[in-house]
Amino acid sequence: MSDDVVLLEVADGIATVTLNRPQAMNALNRALRKRLAEVMRAVDADEAVRAVILTGAGERAFTAGLDLKELGSEEGALGSANATDPADNPVKAIELCRKPVIGAINGVAITGGFEVALACDVLIASTNARFADTHARVGIVPGWGLSQKLSRMIGISRAKELAFTGNFLDAATAHSWGLVNHVVAPDEMLPLARRLAADMAGIDPAFLANYKRLIDDGYAKSFGEGLALEAERSSAANSAVAPEEVEARRAAVQERGRTQG
Repeated sequence: MSDDVVLLEVADGIATVTLNRPQAMNALNRALRKRLAEVMRAVDADEAVRAVILTGAGERAFTAGLDLKELGSEEGALGSANATDPADNPVKAIELCRKPVIGAINGVAITGGFEVALACDVLIASTNARFADTHARVGIVPGWGLSQKLSRMIGISRAKELAFTGNFLDAATAHSWGLVNHVVAPDEMLPLARRLAADMAGIDPAFLANYKRLIDDGYAKSFGEGLALEAERSSAANSAVAPEEVEARRAAVQERGRTQG
């Protein structure tokens, strides 16, 4: 297996992880899935990394999902759609990372690739980005979270439209539906991702990891259960914060607010 199926670059506290099979639309073959898990474990353990950007090589595809050629030629390969091991399930691999992960969607994100995009904490799309849920057309039931996550993000009727047609969703519509945070020209996508990652990197990493976990854990519960979870964790965490710590940070927060207009 060649390590270059997933590229890793670390600079200024930001790790850029690139799915690198552009000739195959960055399809998630077995080698890429295994390497992605290794890379995500590495960036999670690296104290120099404060935030992560996940993108695809080229401008055609973020990732086209599971490699259908591999699925059709290897006995048992279809089990990857229900795998729980991060070495086989790229969504689990991304979830290994306690640091914020920004998905920079440079091209199509199809089926399993759509699920990988939804595993990221924040999504930025280039104008080339398009999303599609073709599970029904391929005849595979999603196993990496798409059927539950997407309806919670864009509404159940919109999610059903995508699931039942297999039609593509363009970047502008994805933005208006609340699926992606920003849509920019292709050459502006990574610079914007780096600016957001740099903002995130300015937060205490332990605090950020706990805040991310609180949001994710609450998202998986009912609203009432989520509020109770927040109250429980907030009470425990805030009781350990000294007033002088808050005061010391207040001036910096105010000054940053002034520079942002």
